[in-house]
Amino acid sequence: MTKKNLDPIKIGNSSQLFVDEYLIDSKKNLDLKLHSLITRETALELDAPWEGLTCDYHTVFQDGKLFRMYYRGTSHSGYTIDSMLSKKEKVIQPHPETICYAESEDGINWAKPSLGLFEFEGNKNNNIVWMSDNHDLVPFRDENPSCKEDERYKGIVWVKNFIFAVKSPDGLKWSLMRDEPILTDGPFDSQNVPMWDPFRSCYVIFTRGKIGQGGSFGGGYRWIRMATSENFLDWSDLIPIETSGSPIEHLYTNGVVSYKRSPGLYLGFPRRFSPSRLPFEDSNWPGTSDSVFMSSRDGINWDRRFLESFVRPGLDDRNWTSRNNLLSCGILQTSNTELSMYILRHRDFPSCRFDRATIRLDGFVSLNGGYSGGEMTTELLEFSGENLYLNYSTSASGFIKVELQDFQGKYIEGYSVEDSPEIFGDKCEGLIKWKNGPNLPIESIRSGLVKMRFVLKDADIYSFKFA
Repeated sequence: MTKKNLDPIKIGNSSQLFVDEYLIDSKKNLDLKLHSLITRETALELDAPWEGLTCDYHTVFQDGKLFRMYYRGTSHSGYTIDSMLSKKEKVIQPHPETICYAESEDGINWAKPSLGLFEFEGNKNNNIVWMSDNHDLVPFRDENPSCKEDERYKGIVWVKNFIFAVKSPDGLKWSLMRDEPILTDGPFDSQNVPMWDPFRSCYVIFTRGKIGQGGSFGGGYRWIRMATSENFLDWSDLIPIETSGSPIEHLYTNGVVSYKRSPGLYLGFPRRFSPSRLPFEDSNWPGTSDSVFMSSRDGINWDRRFLESFVRPGLDDRNWTSRNNLLSCGILQTSNTELSMYILRHRDFPSCRFDRATIRLDGFVSLNGGYSGGEMTTELLEFSGENLYLNYSTSASGFIKVELQDFQGKYIEGYSVEDSPEIFGDKCEGLIKWKNGPNLPIESIRSGLVKMRFVLKDADIYSFKFA
């Protein structure tokens, strides 16, 4: 593999994930391996009348010691899927769209507080935080150092071909930031995702779009676009993302997050839609859905090397209905070794719910070595820190070895592969030691520049960091 970077990659002391080949100079007999979420428990039963059978578009984020969740409540008119399966007609009446709120102290046990903000069928005893002609509130906590306190929480809503900005001082009471829309180049239906990106010091939004010809979405395919802003009100033109080398598929949503543990890295979890498939003979809505994984270093150019599903519908027939299996927009760290996301299940059924699913810290993709073994050398890295930590897993007979090299690619005395003991076990933050100990030989590394050589046998490396 030819060298991609003439200058060193500046990584500081943040976690570096192997979701693509950005950090890799050369590799032999190693692959990048996509890992799967593990479904845990039901996080939230969506059984209130104002939630309905077609809840959707859930957003989660951490706010201090509190975890927050926002989601859409609605019901389509027609028959429930239960009636389809049993051939008994049961007409569902649609109700006004709501945006509902739940909160948790651990990301596992969620509560729906009674907020008393909006009346639904004559009663304010509910968890509704938004109800208007504007749809699909997608919020975030604004960490911009210049943010006004009464705008600490921001978000967007849409109506027809327009997106509007909303604000809140507390995450519960929302209002429009101005009467005029901030984006007018539709379509915008579904979950459009805004955020503050501290790495780029600007606001970023990923919206619905359209691309190509011959699809079922206005003559094209459902797609994703990106724009940026300095003030959240004035935006650059929306640009369709690029996924060079991957087939065009309907990406119904985008689920993009700025991955905080690795500044500058975007992860996306689009809901992939197959519109022509009919899950049941008398389905109201054709199509099947799953969720996929992708990554980007700039927000426009995305790596979609993993075309297989990240979240499958599975054995449960109730997960095969149209627009099901959506992943939450947002990832929560629920322990020192665990990340949690939330999957929409049983959409269109009375049992509609969000299930919690977990994956190891930084564990979406790994640098994987089989039993026959292999090796990889990184690009030249500019780091800060005195120790190296690996997020790794080996079999009982597998191992990892690490070599430090100078900027010319020569091993540093005392830190060669021969000086590295066999590393084995399973740790999310394992301190790496050589015969001389764990401390890095900073005096031997010019200006904090280093290349690393990894030798793996029956092992995975998910991420690394200097600290």
